[in-house]
Amino acid sequence: MALVAALEADLRALSAEARRRYPAVKDGAEHAILKLRSSSSASDLSSNEDILRIFLMACGVRNTKLSVIGLSCLQKLISHDAVEPSSLKEILYTLKDHSEMAEENIQLKTLQTILIIFQSRLHPETEDNMVLGLSICLRLLDNNRPPSVYNTAAATFRQAVALIFDQVVSAESLPMPKFGSSSQTARTGSVTGDLSQNINNSEPLEKDVIGGQLTMRETLSETGKLGLRLLEDLTASAAGGSSAWLHVTSLPRTFSLELIEFVLSNYISVFKILLPYEQVLRHQICSLLMTSLRTSSELEGEMVEPYFRRLVLRSVAHIIRLYSSSLITECEVFLSMLVKATFLDLPLWHRILVLEILRGFCVEARTLRILFQNFDMHPKNTNVVESMVKALARVVSSIQFQETSEESLAAVAGMFSSKAKGIEWILDNDASSAAVLVASEAHAITLAIEGLLGVVFTVATLTDEAVDVGELESPRYEHLPSSDYTGKTSHLCISMVDSLWLTILDAFSLILSRSQGEAIVLEILKGYQAFTQACGVLHAVEPLNSFLASLCKFTIVLPTDVERKSVVQSPVSKRSEVQVDQRDVIVLTPKNVQALRTLFNIAHRLHNVLGPSWVLVLETLAALDRAIHSPHATTQEVATAVPKLTREPSRQYADFSILSSLNSQLFESSALMQVSSVKSLLSALHMLSHQSMTETSGSVSSASSKQIGSISFSVDRMISILVNNLHRVEPLWDQVVGHFLELAEHSNQNLRNMALDALDQSICAVLGSEQFGEDPARSRDATLDVDSKSTEVKSVECAVLSSLRVLYFSAQKADVRVGSLKILLHVLERCGEKLYYSWSSILEMLRSVADASEKDVATLGFQSLRVIMSDGLPTLPEDCLHVCIDVTGAYSAQKTDLNISLTAIGLLWTLTDFVAKGLHHGSLVDKGSGFNIADSTPQQTNGEDGEKNRVSNSDKSDYEARIQVVNHEKLLFLVFSLIQKLVDDERPEVRNSAVRTFFQILGSHGNKLSKSMWEDCLWNYIFPMLDGASHKAATSSKDEWQGKEIGTRGGKAVHMLIHHSRNSAQKQWDETFVLVLGGIARLFRSYFPLLESLPNFWSGWESLLAFVKNSIFNGSKEVSLAAINCLQTAVVSHCVKGNLQLRYLHSVLDVYELVFQKSSSYTGDTAAKVKQEILHGLGELYVQSSKMFDDKMYMQLLGIVDLAIKQAITNSENFETEYGHVPPVLRHVLEILPSLGPPEHLSSLWLILLREFFHYLPRVDSVLPNEEGSEVVEHKADASSETMPTTRITTNMFAEKLIPALIELLLQAPAVEKYILFPEVIQNLRRCMMTRRDNPDGSLWKVAAEGFNRLLVEDVKLCSVGGETELKISKTARIRIWKEIGDVYDIFLVGYCGRALFSNSLPAAALKANETLEMALLNGLGDIILKSTVDAPREVLERLVSTLDRCASRTCSLPVETVELMPAHCSRFSLTCLQKLFSLSSSETENWHSTRAEVSKISNTTLMARCEFILSRFLIDENNLGNRPIPTARLEEIIFTLQELDRLSIHPEVASVLPLQPYLKTVLREDNRDTRAHLLVLFPSLCEIVLSRETRVRELVQVLLRAVATELGLEKVSLSS
Repeated sequence: MALVAALEADLRALSAEARRRYPAVKDGAEHAILKLRSSSSASDLSSNEDILRIFLMACGVRNTKLSVIGLSCLQKLISHDAVEPSSLKEILYTLKDHSEMAEENIQLKTLQTILIIFQSRLHPETEDNMVLGLSICLRLLDNNRPPSVYNTAAATFRQAVALIFDQVVSAESLPMPKFGSSSQTARTGSVTGDLSQNINNSEPLEKDVIGGQLTMRETLSETGKLGLRLLEDLTASAAGGSSAWLHVTSLPRTFSLELIEFVLSNYISVFKILLPYEQVLRHQICSLLMTSLRTSSELEGEMVEPYFRRLVLRSVAHIIRLYSSSLITECEVFLSMLVKATFLDLPLWHRILVLEILRGFCVEARTLRILFQNFDMHPKNTNVVESMVKALARVVSSIQFQETSEESLAAVAGMFSSKAKGIEWILDNDASSAAVLVASEAHAITLAIEGLLGVVFTVATLTDEAVDVGELESPRYEHLPSSDYTGKTSHLCISMVDSLWLTILDAFSLILSRSQGEAIVLEILKGYQAFTQACGVLHAVEPLNSFLASLCKFTIVLPTDVERKSVVQSPVSKRSEVQVDQRDVIVLTPKNVQALRTLFNIAHRLHNVLGPSWVLVLETLAALDRAIHSPHATTQEVATAVPKLTREPSRQYADFSILSSLNSQLFESSALMQVSSVKSLLSALHMLSHQSMTETSGSVSSASSKQIGSISFSVDRMISILVNNLHRVEPLWDQVVGHFLELAEHSNQNLRNMALDALDQSICAVLGSEQFGEDPARSRDATLDVDSKSTEVKSVECAVLSSLRVLYFSAQKADVRVGSLKILLHVLERCGEKLYYSWSSILEMLRSVADASEKDVATLGFQSLRVIMSDGLPTLPEDCLHVCIDVTGAYSAQKTDLNISLTAIGLLWTLTDFVAKGLHHGSLVDKGSGFNIADSTPQQTNGEDGEKNRVSNSDKSDYEARIQVVNHEKLLFLVFSLIQKLVDDERPEVRNSAVRTFFQILGSHGNKLSKSMWEDCLWNYIFPMLDGASHKAATSSKDEWQGKEIGTRGGKAVHMLIHHSRNSAQKQWDETFVLVLGGIARLFRSYFPLLESLPNFWSGWESLLAFVKNSIFNGSKEVSLAAINCLQTAVVSHCVKGNLQLRYLHSVLDVYELVFQKSSSYTGDTAAKVKQEILHGLGELYVQSSKMFDDKMYMQLLGIVDLAIKQAITNSENFETEYGHVPPVLRHVLEILPSLGPPEHLSSLWLILLREFFHYLPRVDSVLPNEEGSEVVEHKADASSETMPTTRITTNMFAEKLIPALIELLLQAPAVEKYILFPEVIQNLRRCMMTRRDNPDGSLWKVAAEGFNRLLVEDVKLCSVGGETELKISKTARIRIWKEIGDVYDIFLVGYCGRALFSNSLPAAALKANETLEMALLNGLGDIILKSTVDAPREVLERLVSTLDRCASRTCSLPVETVELMPAHCSRFSLTCLQKLFSLSSSETENWHSTRAEVSKISNTTLMARCEFILSRFLIDENNLGNRPIPTARLEEIIFTLQELDRLSIHPEVASVLPLQPYLKTVLREDNRDTRAHLLVLFPSLCEIVLSRETRVRELVQVLLRAVATELGLEKVSLSS
């Protein structure tokens, strides 16, 4: 084991050291080593005395080294319990001998060994051994000893005393609670920290003793007696006597007193339970301490007075703190002496020591509680706690009488600041300077302040304890306050508060008013908060109000007049700053800010118990609110001489933000308060506001801004309280709103506005709360059980809205009524969907507003109505709908504002739209009525509510359903009745809007009306409305109005301009009449089949026809057009569907025909517009209903059109010449003409239709030019000439527009009718084309030519063989058609095309267009007609080819001198005709047929003759001209001819008719070389033209001659071959 090894090493060292001088020790050590090896445990070592002996022997030689080794080994053996207790006495004597040695290390080793003995099992248990051991320590406790030895001896003796008393506690079986260490408890950074630390260190020993669990004992054990002897000796030594038991004549008093203080503070149970010890404490120790307190002389000439006094006071403190319950009298004496010492003329350090003790009592809740219970609450004892608190307060108040008070206050603040940072200030005994004196005084004041704070926090702690154990009610929970508190702790707290509050308040207010340090201010304010909260919990009203009033004085400080005056007179202030500082500048210092925070904390804690005390808090908060919103407030104390820029705005704004947030949170927390407490808070706000109202009523100047600010604060906080208590608003509502209504009647405008805004916010907040939002959805289709609504919600809603009604009807000022309506508007906008029970009162209020004369009032009321209509109808109870309709009608009829009336009429439509949703039930009941109910869908439901609704709906009886339908019908007719009254309104805008709305309602919801409802609408509303509007339009004044006078100019009045269409009453009624007719037209468009099925509708239709006729002939243009449109819409909209009866169509045609028949008496611009509209309507009517027409109706239609044309021609003969275009009526005829084609079942009427319009084309005799250019007059008459109308058009404009329409119609006509009409069409077109001679610049011939060409090109199959075999066209008829066609081509192409006709200098574009038209005719003839399989006779074909040849001969037939004068387009026309001949002569195998072959033969023969003539004529002209050049046209012609001859390839069938010898034809046919046989015919002419001077001509002739040689097989061959 380690011990054995260590001992063996020590023995070897001992043997080596004693080897020379002490052989016996050496031998003994070696012998012990041998013994040691046989020992393996501590018990073996203890039984072997040889080992102990060798170490005692080594010590006995008194050699330093040997003694050190021996003492070390003894310590090891004793500490390992390897020594028998019987050897203790011998060891102690050995140690006693060593204590007398002079070596310091030997003395220290001796003390260490003594301490080890007291700590081991060798602890002395006999009186001798105990005295011997302690005497060794005391012998070394001598001032002559080295300091290390002295200090070690003192520490060893202290530990020995502690070990002795530990043995006493163990031997007596005592508990060992420790209330604190031997030294005073370390102080924390704050008084509250010290208080909590002392509470945590407390143990319930006192309770155990008092409760009987531990009893006092008189007998002591031996160990207990030893401890008692020791305590008595220590007491005697402390008193200056000798220690008889320890046999010590003199022991330092301070040392003895220090040991006594240690024992008193650490071994409490010894004195509490063991009576002998208690007697020593009572009679000896207390006497010692009392004597020591009384004396002030130095002790035995030693300068230890401060330390001794400290020990005395600490001992006294321990006795009072720990033993006051058993030592009542002694403690009372001690406390009285301590209190007296605070105001005696004692040294400052002494008073500081006393104050530290008193502070310690105050910060210990347990001690202070025991003291107050044992003394202040005991009638026979002195009020020591009260005296103690007054003494501390006296110390605090002494500062105001000191000369260095400011320095002391600064030092106090610095001490608190240091303590807050964890730095403790310590008194320096040697310092004597003035600074140290100030610091000492500050220390004393600091201790007194901390003591008072300790008392405050003790009261708060005890109060909380009473709350925890149930003796007091927590202020955070609802309870009924009671003044009878029977609990022990609560009674204690109340007694302490009553006894101490005034003293504490005076001291606190003094320090808080004089101090500026942040730390001390915070501590004082914590005391304020703790004590005030305790008073609140205890319901101590007077202390509570006093502390609150004191605290409020430190929150907001307004500058006094003296300060303002000094600021103004400051020489360093700038002028601008002076002007600002003259105002009420509010400066919030850090102290103010912290005081405000404290006030907020108190209010939060005590909100349920403040009651009337709220007034004090609210006055301060109102001042704070004014400061926060003041532009001259700051949270930084800045001297007036300091520039403004040195301030810190960020910190200022941060402080204001925090304070404002705290201010708001206080009232937001009202949700956690009791209802009675909230009412108290509201009463306090009311009181504050009412007081300010009284002060403000007599003044409206700036001086009352403070009062207005207080009122504003009260109002805002009332709103905040209301908003945060919405879950229980009913008991608070009347109190809040009552004040608002009172404010609303105040004479000050600002206050009235404030009240109205507050009422607005309050109502919207309540109605917007969750208790209203949780209601189930309400709709008209779901049954609503009114009883299912909670009674609370109903009463709240009615109470909230009734306040508005009361405000409006009781208001004496107009602005208040306006404000109440604004509030109502806001309520409806934000919370309208949540209302249910208050609608009747709202509508009643709005109904009365409609009759108001003030425009603003009516406008606001109507805005509310608009909101109801837009968003509130789904939540409106059914029994309120008729009231809502009546209110809307009242706004529609009011005369204050026109815009309101117009918009209200629109709201009637919205309301009707909503009401009509309930009519779908009616449509289901009245089946078979012809209604379309697709739009009426039942309201969808979801979930359980939907199931309930469906069940409830299914359970309704048919009677209930009918009742519901009737109710909706009544509502609808109520709306119609209102509208009918509005239609007679004198304001045109109103009645027009009413008319529009009425017909929009019917148009939108007509499918939901039953037949009976439609009948009521027709006979009670629609026709009376039509009759009334017609009568008013006919009887109203036609006098023109002047507009509103808007000023003067040049002394004359200037009037606002009125449009000419509205400047008389009749014109405005005409506008209304037009709207009625338009509405009827829309109804007919949508519901005519339904209306047609109603009984007696035909009589209504006839009445409508009468209105229409009267309107057309007697009304204005707008009315006439509207009347026509009404009829037109009715029939056009439904004739397409085929469900319109013919009598309605006949009646419309009769009206239209009547208009044109009375044309002689019906003239003017209106008549023209009406006729145009009728024509347009006829076209549309016929297009939509053509299948319904019979021949009679169609002829009536044509008759109307014919009348229109004739009247237009008669009345507008000079229209075209004056304006240059077709009259409007004829234009409308032209527009409808393409759509007037007869239907299939009336195809025979095509002839009548087209022949009717042929009459309006020109019919002049045509002059036909012959080949020689002379003219022959043609006199032809067709079958229709006898039916030519007598009325003619003098100009061609109408014909120009008519021809394309007729062509279009003809192309649409059936084949039979079209074939019959073809010759007549051709003749009419020819006559029009011939007008080119007299009017080449006109357009008629062009239009006719284009129509002719289009007719032939697009319909050429009509003339093809077998194309219309089913028509069975006769040969004579076909010949007649082709002859007409041939005549047109012959006359027009030969006589009018390609010629230099006289013109009024047409522009180039027009000439180009004319040339293009001519080419189009040539292309149609040459490329389409002559190449198609037409059935034209040969003579017609020869004539057509001859026409082309005659046109092609223009250039070559003219004399050479004339050719040069011919225009270029003429030569181009001639060449084109020549090219057509070449094209017709060429072979086209892909499109070859008999007609084509016949045409090719004819054209080939003609072409050969024409080419031979051209070639011969060219040679003649060339010879005649001599050296002169050939004209360009002739040269181009000859070159074109030669080139085309070279390209021409003829068909063999055509070659057979060429004039060639038979054998030559045979050879060419056999060799298949007959495709160019035409060159052989021209070979002689080609041979002659070889001599031409033109090189190009010769070259082309050579090419042709070679081609002839090739045809004849005469190609050049080689001679060698």
